[in-house]
Amino acid sequence: MADEKPKEGVKTEKNNHINLKVVEQDGSVVPFNINRHMPLSKRMKAYCQRQGLSTRQIRFQFDGQPINEIHMPAQSEMENKDTIDVFQQQTGSVYTKPTAITANLCRTICY
Repeated sequence: MADEKPKEGVKTEKNNHINLKVVEQDGSVVPFNINRHMPLSKRMKAYCQRQGLSTRQIRFQFDGQPINEIHMPAQSEMENKDTIDVFQQQTGSVYTKPTAITANLCRTICY
C-alpha cells in the first residue's frame, strides 16, 4: 500500500502549489507561485503593488475569461506554467478625426 501511486488527475499535497505567469500588455512576464485552493486576491494585490497601480485599474483574464479576487486557480483548472493576461482598464471616449461632416454638425449644434 505504501507503494501505491496517486491516480492520474487526482491532486495530491505535492501539487497544491502551481507556478503561474502574469503576462502584461507589453509582453513582460511576472511569475507567481500560487496555492490552487486559495483565492487569487493576495497575488492580484501583490501584482498591483509591484506595478504601482490600483486593483481598480487592472483586469485579469485566464483563457479569455475575466477572473476576480475571489477566484481560485482550481476553479478554472489552472495548471502549472499557465498564463494569466493582465490589462489596464481604459475608460473614456474614442477620438475621431474631424471631418467636414462633423464640422458641419458642430456648427449646427453649437451655434
